Amino acid sequence: MAVYDPLLAAVEAVRHFNRFYTNRIGLLAEGLLNSPFSITEARVLYELANRDGLTATEIGRDLGLDAGYLSRILKAFARQRLVARRTSDRDARQRVLTLTAAGHEAFTPLNEGSRAQIGEMLREFGETDREALVAAMRTIERVLGKDGPASDGTLSLRPPRLGDIGWIIHRQALLYQREYGWNQEFEVLLAEIFAAMMKDFTPDRDAGWVVELDGRIVGSVFVVRQSETVAKLRLLYIEPEARGRGLGRRLVMDCIAFARARGYRRLTLWTNDVLVPARRIYAAAGFRLTSAEPVHAFGHDMVSETWDLDL
Repeated sequence: MAVYDPLLAAVEAVRHFNRFYTNRIGLLAEGLLNSPFSITEARVLYELANRDGLTATEIGRDLGLDAGYLSRILKAFARQRLVARRTSDRDARQRVLTLTAAGHEAFTPLNEGSRAQIGEMLREFGETDREALVAAMRTIERVLGKDGPASDGTLSLRPPRLGDIGWIIHRQALLYQREYGWNQEFEVLLAEIFAAMMKDFTPDRDAGWVVELDGRIVGSVFVVRQSETVAKLRLLYIEPEARGRGLGRRLVMDCIAFARARGYRRLTLWTNDVLVPARRIYAAAGFRLTSAEPVHAFGHDMVSETWDLDL
């Protein structure tokens, strides 16, 4: 029996997906969308139609094209009067490329045809499947684009909705296992906390915030009633890709503002000494360490801590 190799399995999974997707959207056809252009030629036209002042060097770099191959494409475009060259306004030594009227006329049906093709494919699915498909594509783009141009993305905060709780338990359990080596006891605790917390969750006294980055959940926090005068901040987490943006502090301050607005006199929280970044956020927000005790939890020796903030 062959030894299982996870890297080889991943390689074969990617190759299988590539074969499936290229066939699904017709990339193997001789001409893209029944046009006289190959997929590479169509992509060059797309860049020229949507970006100003491009040089051949920039196109080749951004698309990863061999200089000789790109030169042959551009010469063919020039013969068809699809592309014109002019001196760059920024550097007289550079020649920039622009689409001619004929070039725009050739590109328009390609652009509209691609939009119609994808629209027709997506109409086969319900909203839930479409959202899952787009989220998966964004994940592929994010992971494979780590060495590409940096992007701040679009951040948004919203209340929790159906399906979020299971996802948050899943992500926190995985992250804390990877970053701190915590075992499944932590996942079980998360499930117990959420079950008890959400069973008695009332909007007048409790609140939660979910952070999305380009439609993906990248963080959350909750504040819930502990007594008539005390609220508890619970389950703050931020995905690694979203850290360094001040989101943790923003979520904690939202919890503090909510607790004050609801008339609570104290906001409390439980954490552990190994969660150093979170502890820094709590201290900066004015929380005080009020109790600590050594514990063995989640497979490790650590110090369990309680922090309080008078409101």
